[in-house]
Amino acid sequence: MKRIRCYLVGLGNVNRSFLRILEIKGERLRRAYGLAFRVVALADSSGVAVAAAGFDPAAIRQAKEAGRPVRDLPGYQPGVSPAALMETLACDLVLEASPVNLQTGEPGLSVARAALRRGIALVLANKAPLVLAFGELHRLAQTTGAGLAYSATVCGALPVINLGRRDLIAADIVQLRGIFNSTSNFILEQMAVGRAYAEALAEAQQRGIAEADPALDVEGWDTANKLVIIANSVLGVEAGLADVTVEGITQITPAQLAAAAAQAQTIKLVAQAQRQTDGSYRLSVGPLALAEGDFLASCAGWEMGIEIHSDLYGRMYHKIWEREPLPTAAAMLRDAVNLFANA
Repeated sequence: MKRIRCYLVGLGNVNRSFLRILEIKGERLRRAYGLAFRVVALADSSGVAVAAAGFDPAAIRQAKEAGRPVRDLPGYQPGVSPAALMETLACDLVLEASPVNLQTGEPGLSVARAALRRGIALVLANKAPLVLAFGELHRLAQTTGAGLAYSATVCGALPVINLGRRDLIAADIVQLRGIFNSTSNFILEQMAVGRAYAEALAEAQQRGIAEADPALDVEGWDTANKLVIIANSVLGVEAGLADVTVEGITQITPAQLAAAAAQAQTIKLVAQAQRQTDGSYRLSVGPLALAEGDFLASCAGWEMGIEIHSDLYGRMYHKIWEREPLPTAAAMLRDAVNLFANA
């Protein structure tokens, strides 16, 4: 039995769902994979707490859902930042799911750097560290031998990163298109049937699907973040947000949606990577009117999907229905198990 000491950074919807998985699947993980996960440290915006013997996942989840911050929990460490704790904490795995901060990447970026410098495995649901420092983090992981996984950063439980890195061996991807943000997809569909934009967004927030800053969803930046991660990890090109043309859905009107429907089309927020003759890719995110027979047009409501055209593997189509944070937390678990089960 491998005992994995975990540090959870960010206790929003995703890591609370991870705690829920440990509650209901802990025995299964021990029996089927030989892994026992013990949460020894926690961090949220109020501070950090440590319990070397382990926190009870159910108790922590319930406390957070009741609105209690980490500073009110046993083991609170006054004046210690999440990254400072990472410098000295005895742990084996960091699960980083703090809010996306595209300006500084904090606190996730400093935590990620500290973990990888120490050779501690890192699983990310937070996209910002990868968008801002993809190459640096991978070089750190390679230098220290630390595990680094982030399938949860792109389309939740849909294993887009795993497909691209593991299964498209020796392929040149000619074109990639996707609907990567279920919040914007849901809002557009609801507006098309007459629901108010604000009401649809409020439901996405209530379900815990929308980003903490919903502008990331509706202005296209969440989708662009995911496209940047795909470009670096799957397409093999160094790209940042400055390399992506980005337009969101905030200017789409009910009249435009109705006009598209009258022509047997539907408007979707689509990410695209188109291979150029020199081997580079043109990267874009923006609303597109798609014919009803288009694969991405069939991604309804809470669905996300991706279409990949490659020279060796033909055309591949994948999609997922995800209306709650649990599948994204499950993707973090998948990464953790893959890092430790055969190590």
